[in-house]
Amino acid sequence: MAIWERIVAAIMQLNVEWLDWRDIIDILIMTYLFYRLILIIRGTRAEQLVKGLIVLLLAMVISDQAGLDALHWTLRQTMTVGLIAIPIVFQPELRRALEHLGRGKIFRSTYWSWTPQEFENMLDELVKAVPVLVKKRFGALIVIERSTGLKDWVETGIPIEGVASAELLVNIFFPRSPLHDGAVIIQGNQIVAAGCYLPLTEDPNLGKELGTRHRAAIGITEHSDAVVIIVSEETGVVSLAHNGVLTRYLDEKKLRAMLEDLFAPAKPEGFSFWPRRNNK
Repeated sequence: MAIWERIVAAIMQLNVEWLDWRDIIDILIMTYLFYRLILIIRGTRAEQLVKGLIVLLLAMVISDQAGLDALHWTLRQTMTVGLIAIPIVFQPELRRALEHLGRGKIFRSTYWSWTPQEFENMLDELVKAVPVLVKKRFGALIVIERSTGLKDWVETGIPIEGVASAELLVNIFFPRSPLHDGAVIIQGNQIVAAGCYLPLTEDPNLGKELGTRHRAAIGITEHSDAVVIIVSEETGVVSLAHNGVLTRYLDEKKLRAMLEDLFAPAKPEGFSFWPRRNNK
């Protein structure tokens, strides 16, 4: 019997008469808790890991139904090891969930969205701020979030939650400002945090002339799909980092063109179990 025939037969044989109101409430509560768990890990690196575990679980079930014994045994052993590794791999996310539970914030939504017009306004402000930063030799590190959430690094900085503007960016990176040494993280059309600490790249092939600012920009793009604008304090050179690659010596026209290309609206995709943010 084919796999799909087995599934249909199993569904047809289901008997729900044994369900009472307590079972229904139990199922609804577990469904809601599972949904809230998805919202907690959404926007963090754990989201990608959970997707990988789901793929492995589905492959294990399918291989069992298809009679692929060797593949099923291998996947089952992998999942056994994975269950032991989950507390280690998800340690930051588990800590954050417990902290939110203790603060009573576990049911608070913190996700953002933007419209094309808001992106155009934010882009105008960025392109307006960069020449001022270059002229005044203010070093700057501006991170623009895309699909991968940056909550892990937002929490290392000081909350701002102000609409992105050229004036605000210039003031943040003013040398005497207490926030000028860290990175600014932009979500949608808002500067959510400043003075953020970013992971440094470990690429040994980078030029010696690149300092901590550039290494941090490359590092965060190795961990996410974020786009980072860097203004060198020493030379005034404008660079853009994306996907672990650094593009240097950009003028206003090239910078705007690259940003518009990276944030171009995505083609419509099929249904996804995971909620998507409207940030493309």
